[in-house]
Amino acid sequence: MNRDQKTDAISELNETFSKAKFAVVADYRGLKVTELEKLRKNLRENDAQIQVAKNTLLRLAVKGTAYESLSDSFTGTTAVAIGFTEPVGPAKVLTTFAKEFKAFTIRSAALAGNMLSVEDVQALSLLPCREELLAKLLGTMAAVPTSFVRVLNAVPQGLVYALTAIKEQKEN
Repeated sequence: MNRDQKTDAISELNETFSKAKFAVVADYRGLKVTELEKLRKNLRENDAQIQVAKNTLLRLAVKGTAYESLSDSFTGTTAVAIGFTEPVGPAKVLTTFAKEFKAFTIRSAALAGNMLSVEDVQALSLLPCREELLAKLLGTMAAVPTSFVRVLNAVPQGLVYALTAIKEQKEN
């Protein structure tokens, strides 16, 4: 890699880190290419990506971004997973992948510039994803008017039941 290629790679990585909402540094030593491709595919489905680059390039790329605190984790074989929308989906993918493949270990993470431990990433992966939370919110919002209509409907319905009972009583 010549100097121009390195400069391009650094600027590309810096731009990626600037757009990121969530970043995880991991060690991927011992993974097969097919396993890493499986991880890439799963991350892509959650609006995230994984980058493998030299540690010196990564250290230079995070300068001036909210993820500068991750530079201490850039040692050995380093892969950086970056999420662009919400952190729960990529955290779920990474923790399940780390459980499935012992060669993949999470070193550290950052959420909007704040450092997270491995335990924090695992706790984040247990939260419901954005779609689930929106569905619960929509269900709650729909339940209020539905309950209100049922309460309003109960008064005339009770009157109808009473009138029906009086009618049946007079017929007998």
